[in-house]
Amino acid sequence: MTENGYVHRLHAGAPGNPILFVLHGTGGDENQFFNFGRRLLPQATVVSPRGDVSEYGAARFFKRTGEGVYDMADLARATEKMSGYVQDLAAAHNASTILGLGFSNGANILANVLIENGLFDAAALLHPLIPFRPRANPDLVGRRILITAGQRDPISPVALTEALSSYFEGQNAQVQTVWHSGGHDIRPNEIEAIGAFFSGLM
Repeated sequence: MTENGYVHRLHAGAPGNPILFVLHGTGGDENQFFNFGRRLLPQATVVSPRGDVSEYGAARFFKRTGEGVYDMADLARATEKMSGYVQDLAAAHNASTILGLGFSNGANILANVLIENGLFDAAALLHPLIPFRPRANPDLVGRRILITAGQRDPISPVALTEALSSYFEGQNAQVQTVWHSGGHDIRPNEIEAIGAFFSGLM
């Protein structure tokens, strides 16, 4: 299904329920977290878009010029597009709250939408990487954010994860950070933390 330029999967919940956007990592697609999102919030509308950028055949949400080096112009383009997409679908489904979950590249576009536009009432960022100093945004006050990360993650270094957590705390968001001892992979304690985070929103 295509809407606003994204191929996506969508499960429509009843009007007035939350809407949850689930965003895949590099090389994933609209199937990567769709069923996980359905299990997390069975009554919600769940939307899983496929990134519109191809990196040697791997789907992403914005371009980069190297590992951890972002094409900032394309990140701005992608952030504007994703923000409009989220607003349009939330309005179409009369959503009570806007929720997000993203892994790796999906976490990065989700984080940048938060940084630039707020929009999400709550978001789970799995192994995000924001390798620049974000701007202040008073719209982040009170937003609920879960960050999960690996202590040996070569793609999302500990220092940058901690800097992102500190940034959101500095904007007076409600931030929780959960670590595991591994790398750029999702571990059981993350799944448990994500489940508790979203169940606590209902």
